[in-house]
Amino acid sequence: MKTLSDLRPVYVVGVGWHPYRYATEEPYVTLGLTAVRQALADAGVEWPSMDAAFVGTALLGMASGRPMLRHLGATGLPLVHVENASASGSAAFRAACLEVACGLADTALALGIDKAIPRPRTSSGLGGLAEDAFVAFTHFALLTNEYAARNGVAPEDVALVAVKNHGNGALNPNAQRQKARTLDEVLGGKPISGTLTSLQCCPVGEGAASVIVCSEDAIQRLGIDPGRAIRVTASAVGSETPGAGNDADAALTRTVIGRALAQAQRKGTELDVLEVHDAFTIEELLYAEAAGLCGEGQAIHLLKEGAFHLGGQCAISPSGGLIAMGHPIGPTGVGQVGEVVTQLRGEAGARQHKGARIGMAHMVGLGSVAYAHVLERP
Repeated sequence: MKTLSDLRPVYVVGVGWHPYRYATEEPYVTLGLTAVRQALADAGVEWPSMDAAFVGTALLGMASGRPMLRHLGATGLPLVHVENASASGSAAFRAACLEVACGLADTALALGIDKAIPRPRTSSGLGGLAEDAFVAFTHFALLTNEYAARNGVAPEDVALVAVKNHGNGALNPNAQRQKARTLDEVLGGKPISGTLTSLQCCPVGEGAASVIVCSEDAIQRLGIDPGRAIRVTASAVGSETPGAGNDADAALTRTVIGRALAQAQRKGTELDVLEVHDAFTIEELLYAEAAGLCGEGQAIHLLKEGAFHLGGQCAISPSGGLIAMGHPIGPTGVGQVGEVVTQLRGEAGARQHKGARIGMAHMVGLGSVAYAHVLERP
């Protein structure tokens, strides 16, 4: 079976955002166009040079990209809409990469866009035992207690993830939460479940993120600066399997990240930057261990030592993560890629992780799918 590494090289050459924020009355079209225009300007290319577009969204409804992208010009390019829960943006990015890697396009846009519009979760039409009685934050509160007991720390120690990520978010002009927090402030937030407080959980609002990927031929033909092109060396995806137990997300993440690292011929300990699906604080620790940054049960201790802070062993969620950057759903996976690219270019300003060369973006979608992308500075 072939992987992305077996196909022609793919590079990210442009990144852009509309800042993530709490819900407003502004049309989603404005949010998306802001991100796309920023990515085009960052790459130094015009809209007609795009060969394909992939729009990741979970909340906007049918064919939402058409009334948005038409404002850039009706060029007749292939337009695909992608929905994969929280991993919608990650799925759109993978599709764009494969389109270019396979030679079907020389350039492709991946756009994540969403607004917090309440929509019912899809029903299978089949009855389930207490299917509405167990909610996500309770699940992760229990995982927090289990992790703490297993590794001899207090559940409150896990809140240090949020302290780090709020600090990173305070340095990110695109983040929804831009205020540094102390441990007392995080623990003193609105109680959610167990020791989880609102400042340990991701906010869901609105925003957009966009990246442009292209081939080596397109870099040369369009006059794109090759020094700012970041190669995508791996793309992996997987879905749930039976028997994973309570820690199914981490088990799936371990498998998918393992595939991505194998494609890139890298080890987890080589990662300089890692953006993970930290919708709740405990997830960052579980996924850091699943990524091979350290052994099982070691992440909390390394966090305390500063290993996962900017300037440490590996900067985890330098954007602020879902906890501080925010989680507008559709844009999140694309925005993670944009952050990794910005770090690898050395253009992250106050939140720059020195010497970053290899990065990964990881997302989970409703616990049933996971994506991992490895990016490297040539």
